Amino acid sequence: METKKITTIFLDIGGVLLTDGWGLKQREYVIAKLGLDKNETEDRNALVWDTYESDRMTLDDYLNFVIFHIKRPFSKEEFKTLMMEQSQPLDGAIEYFKKLKKERGYKIVALSNEARELNEYRIKKYKLDELYDFYISSCYVRLRKPDPAIFKLAMDTTQTPAGQSVYIDDRLTFIQVAEKMGIAGIHYQGLDTVKQYFKSG
Repeated sequence: METKKITTIFLDIGGVLLTDGWGLKQREYVIAKLGLDKNETEDRNALVWDTYESDRMTLDDYLNFVIFHIKRPFSKEEFKTLMMEQSQPLDGAIEYFKKLKKERGYKIVALSNEARELNEYRIKKYKLDELYDFYISSCYVRLRKPDPAIFKLAMDTTQTPAGQSVYIDDRLTFIQVAEKMGIAGIHYQGLDTVKQYFKSG
């Protein structure tokens, strides 16, 4: 696709701009640091994860179910702090996309699976409002990738035809869903993959 036809970039957050908010790697680190039972924690997380990311469960309710169903030697606030601290920027990504937006005039829209409290923390902490025009996040729309409905919602709300949009994500399975709907996909494997795509047009 010629990049000159693109008007809108649907851009994932975790794995592209920032580390995952509360992915497996982040959970494993916290589980090990606090000496939690990994199998039990992961089993309980799996039972409610979709519900939590779809904003049908608050962070407090999630933690009560996954972590604080028994007495712990640490507080919920201490756990939340450690949980939030796992969100870290990926080198140069935010700055690159800000520059690309300024130079090309693209509309940039978040298309992500994010839980509400983590999403809002990440937006504020890393000033993502300076990049994104708005957010199609699972916690706001109660749809989750790879459901095709979330991609259709993104196109409908931006009034962007599939042929004028590109979707960037580190998860190939999500890219494949978008491409079946006619949206160009970039499987994010570092900034070089994006720079190669946008080098002309």
